[in-house]
Amino acid sequence: MATVNFSVPDDVKEAFDQTFGDRNKSAVIAELMRQAVRNEALNKRREKLFRQLSSGRARRSLSTAARIRGVRDHSRS
Repeated sequence: MATVNFSVPDDVKEAFDQTFGDRNKSAVIAELMRQAVRNEALNKRREKLFRQLSSGRARRSLSTAARIRGVRDHSRS
């Protein structure tokens, strides 16, 4: 098990102590760190997917409003 030392603003420490005073603070911090790691991994996956989807835009042909209307009208008949 590793030991981590870091500084936080006094108001954050006070709020944390008030909120989690009756719980194992090390366990709370460890869970928050796990959550932060999961969130970061999710954000990276989202960014990668966004870049992949966005890169395809340059290769797709553009549709005009008239063409879209034509396809819509044709599918309704």
